[in-house]
Amino acid sequence: MLTRKQHELICFINDRLNESGVSPSFEEMKEALDLKSKSGVHRLISALEERQFIRRLPNRARALEVLRMPERPETKKKSVAPSAPTNIRPVPQPANDVIEIPLHGRIAAGVPIEAFEDSAMLAVPAALLGGGEHYALEVSGDSMVDAGILDGDYALIKRQEVARDGEIVVALIEDSEATLKYFRREGAMVRLDPANRSYDPQRYHPAQVRVQGKLAGLLRRYD
Repeated sequence: MLTRKQHELICFINDRLNESGVSPSFEEMKEALDLKSKSGVHRLISALEERQFIRRLPNRARALEVLRMPERPETKKKSVAPSAPTNIRPVPQPANDVIEIPLHGRIAAGVPIEAFEDSAMLAVPAALLGGGEHYALEVSGDSMVDAGILDGDYALIKRQEVARDGEIVVALIEDSEATLKYFRREGAMVRLDPANRSYDPQRYHPAQVRVQGKLAGLLRRYD
């Protein structure tokens, strides 16, 4: 059984395919379902794909095929049966949804390197993310090892432009290089602190640094 939003989305995709033969963009789906971000669309698409209502066509960006449509919900008839006990609670459903978020290349946990190159999507358990828009970066380097962030990890980043002292952030330096560090203010300067004694803090004028998001979670591969 589909949720209301899942049902609305597959109907919207099916109608668009019947009209034009082209599946709608994620932006069009977001607006049609009145969602706040595209991550909600990714979550719904993944759920429909898992239930084998749709599939993604290989080698075609955002191309979708409707495999089957859900049955129309039957109209419920009124019943004169005795009232059910009011102390019965619904059984919670397992939180196993998967969201696909953009994977924007590698980010340095040491010396800053270029980042934010669109390359792929990364499937992430929805339980790891809260509200807001997210993206992922592959960690390169060892300057954050004492914070449990290792080379090869995937840093899950909540997109935002402000940070509090002590938060781990993606900092874009002079609009060209990005690094993953603790964010702190030091007088009139911004200090980016590593979590490894082998590395020194980096100090910049505030105009040189733009916060691109804060760390929301980590994924690690065990090969």
